[in-house]
Formats: sequence, structure tokens, C-alpha cells
Amino acid sequence: PSTSEKFPSLSLLHDDDNKPRPPIDSDRQLRESFDKMGIDLDRHHVRSTHRKAPKSDNVYLKLLVKLYRFLTRRTDSNFNKVILRRLFMSRINRPPVSLSRIAANIKNGNEKKTVVIVGTVTDDNRLLTIPKVTVAALRFTSTARARIVAAGGEAITLDQLALRAPTGSNTLLLRGPKNAREAVKHFGFGPHKHKKPYVESKGRKFERARGRRRSRGFKV
Repeated sequence: PSTSEKFPSLSLLHDDDNKPRPPIDSDRQLRESFDKMGIDLDRHHVRSTHRKAPKSDNVYLKLLVKLYRFLTRRTDSNFNKVILRRLFMSRINRPPVSLSRIAANIKNGNEKKTVVIVGTVTDDNRLLTIPKVTVAALRFTSTARARIVAAGGEAITLDQLALRAPTGSNTLLLRGPKNAREAVKHFGFGPHKHKKPYVESKGRKFERARGRRRSRGFKV
């Protein structure tokens, strides 16, 4: 059977006159005819919010992404998938990790593991002694790197880690607290939330006004 016999609805695409129409023979003509009908998409203006690449133009970060894309594709390792996803994240979602947090997490049988951090490693001067540990991270502060090396450990990059552990074996993946920023203390302001107000002034009409003095209505 011809194309017009297989698709009787194609006759609706033509003007309602009595002229005979030649049958549509090619697939290209068929597609062009359907394209004229238009497409009604339910999710027309909805886009995926998941990052597929980092926003940064840092060439070194892009090289790491290229490396871990390859490892994710060629190895059946969830470790590489997690590293790749964290490389896409914004700096707010890659909070720094202090040496004290590393020291606390390598106890209980994790002393021999390589600590992996997709972010910055910072120093903590409250920590007097640092255990010998190998840390792989995006970057180190100068004092954190010096203290790790002085303790007999290693501070390596993520591409060096890929050579040592391409599947993430014998590693300990850590990340810092996302909600430790000062700005987060202000979010979600409302009654009985104990959130931090944005204080413009502490004068008699502001932080010393109603609710703070008995002479101004009430005091809590």
C-alpha cells in the first residue's frame, strides 16, 4: 500500500479543496508534513537543574573533569562518579575541610587509607599534633600542606590519586559542613526560629525597642 493509504490522517494536512493530491512517497516528505502540525510539549520550558559540567573556566579543573569522565566511563566504580559530580559543584557546595576533621575521621581502622577531599584543606591551629596521613584534595592552604608534610604524610592532587587508585580503593572520602557558613544563620527567618537577624542599628527604635524593655510594651 502507498503512504497515503497507510496514513489516512495525512489528508488533513492539505487544504479542503477537490484537487487530487499526489501520494507522499518519501520519508522526508512525511516528516515535513508532520512538522507543520506543531508539537505540544508538556515540559516545554522546564530544564534540568543538574550540572553536567562545572561553571568555572579553570583549565586545571576542566582537565580533572576530563580525567574523571574517562574513569567513570571505563571503570565500574561509584567512587569516580561521586568525584566527578563533586567537581561540577559550586564552591558553596564544596566547603573546606580542616585538619582536625581529617584527624578525627582517620581513627578506628582508617589510618592507612588515603583521605580524599574535593575541595580545600585548611589548617586548624587548635590541633597540636597531626597524624601521618596521605591527603588528596583540589587545593591546600600553605600551612595545611606544610603541617601534613612535616608529620611525614603526603599532600597529593586528584590526578595523582587517579594513578594510585583508579577505582578509589583504600580511600576515605570526606567533605565539610555545608551549613557552617555565617550566611546560613540568617536563612528561614520567622517566629520562634532563633534565626540571626540582619541588624542595621542597635538604637532605641531598633534592637532596644518593643520586646526588649519593660517600658516599651514588654520584655522577653
